[in-house]
Amino acid sequence: MPRTKKAAPQAPSTMKELKDTLWKAADKLRGSMDASQYKDVILGLVFLKYVSDAFDERRDRIRDELTADGYDDDQIAELIDDTDEYTGRGVFWVPARARWAFLAENAKGLDPAFGEGIRSIGSLIDEAMEGLMQANPQLSGTLPRIFNRDNVDQRRLGELIDLFNSARFAGQGQAGESGRRARDLLGEVYEYFLEKFAAAEGKRGGEFYTPASVVRVLVELLQPTHGRVYDPACGSGGMFVQAEKFIDAHHGEGSDISVYGQELNERTWRMAKMNLAIHGLSGNLGPRWGDTFARDLHPELTGDKGADFVMANPPFNIKDWARNEDDPRWKYGVPPAGNANYAWIQHILSKLAPDGQAGVVMANGSMSSNSGGEGQIRAEIVEADLVSCMVALPTQLFRSTGIPVCVWFFAKDKGDRAGQVLFIDARGLGHMVDRAERALSDEDIARIASTFHAWMNPVPERAQRDETHSGSLSEDAAGTLPPGSLSEDAEGDLPPGSLSEDAEGDRDETPHPYENIPGFCYSATLAEIKAADYALTPGRYVGAAEVEDDGEPIQEKLARLRTELEAQFAESARLADVVREQLGRVS
Repeated sequence: MPRTKKAAPQAPSTMKELKDTLWKAADKLRGSMDASQYKDVILGLVFLKYVSDAFDERRDRIRDELTADGYDDDQIAELIDDTDEYTGRGVFWVPARARWAFLAENAKGLDPAFGEGIRSIGSLIDEAMEGLMQANPQLSGTLPRIFNRDNVDQRRLGELIDLFNSARFAGQGQAGESGRRARDLLGEVYEYFLEKFAAAEGKRGGEFYTPASVVRVLVELLQPTHGRVYDPACGSGGMFVQAEKFIDAHHGEGSDISVYGQELNERTWRMAKMNLAIHGLSGNLGPRWGDTFARDLHPELTGDKGADFVMANPPFNIKDWARNEDDPRWKYGVPPAGNANYAWIQHILSKLAPDGQAGVVMANGSMSSNSGGEGQIRAEIVEADLVSCMVALPTQLFRSTGIPVCVWFFAKDKGDRAGQVLFIDARGLGHMVDRAERALSDEDIARIASTFHAWMNPVPERAQRDETHSGSLSEDAAGTLPPGSLSEDAEGDLPPGSLSEDAEGDRDETPHPYENIPGFCYSATLAEIKAADYALTPGRYVGAAEVEDDGEPIQEKLARLRTELEAQFAESARLADVVREQLGRVS
């Protein structure tokens, strides 16, 4: 069997080229297997292509460095396989037969010239996955080995390898703003695929994927730039990825956070492990998948060693869950057997460090339900002054469920806002990306985040008085602002939503104090919440938006509207007569 000609190195692919190429590749296997296996095949190949490209790029760089230092070919051959030169730079060691070049040369099966007889491309890929895991213990038990099964069309799989061969995830490390690291490019492709697969799987897709705009609401409000970040129902790891992106956008390092997570579903747990690896994050997702309620895999996250940030989108309204009435996590009351919502909330609260914060996506019913003792649990949590903010989100953000959702934000230490809760009604925000799904824009997320940060970190009166004509703050006033509100050394790299921007993109650096906005936000005291029987629905507190007065006296407006209505009635009657006349001619 003739070998497939090795493709020449390609120029770095643009994001559009990559998405078009790879989704076209994914379509080659659509219909030949069930959706979940199809997803594992495609994402596994994307991961394998990435690690191989990154390995090749690092290998070429080592060769260039050794050549520049005067080493000859024999010396280079001896030194270039030093695994520390790869793993020490965050690059996985890829065995020879796991490298993409080898698979591309044998996309139609192993050439008999290798002396092993003909083997399918699927068996070669399974062997590559196994070799990659053995060479990199952190990937152990992560990668799929399903490529040589009977229901995988080997011919199409070979064509898939050929198509993937045109995509390049290396060569993206140029310096400067125009450069982009390979892992960022691949990470975006991976997230794009996760979103596509979630949409294709419908309700089941919601088990592993949280819409990016929802995740960003949590990340932009919490700003997890350091410490321990935990997700007890981590899905494919989207919360961690967005946290890493936030840090990167503000010139931090992903190593500033320690990632902890747990996931019940085996396949989803594997996807999360790959997702973290792609984004250069070393996370502790436990030795295997597991039920958070039945067995907490991170008992060390408690007290002073608790999580600095928890971000979670746990499954809503679980009726069948591992309930133990004597569980010490139920500090504020035993959750009902028929709904795990308050079990998730209390588990998360039990994980927070003394100054920790959390954001949790929940079904709207959690804000006001009184069944099974949930109302009393909610009252205890409110009275403990743990709730910092409640955000009601617009409908149709999730393809997987029509249930309206909200986000609970918790803080162990609310500082100047002790005894208060911020309510934000964001139901009117967002735009439809298609007939089934809504998304929040950057401006929507910035509005929610800036409102929260203005409330959580009140601008001192002196800072407002000392505002100069140049738009800068006095040194000691600026020092009292919250991290991220106004950076003295990085004014051009502020968190989205921290400060307003005009239409030209220039930042308005005036500190904006928080104020209640009817119909959108309201800061309520615990006494007000108690008077509302501890219901936490934002609409109950923010009221209706103010209607702008157009200046027209009410009697004049009524007379004008009546005249317009009468004219419309007359036009309607005229058109009805025309229709009758035309029908009469036809008959």
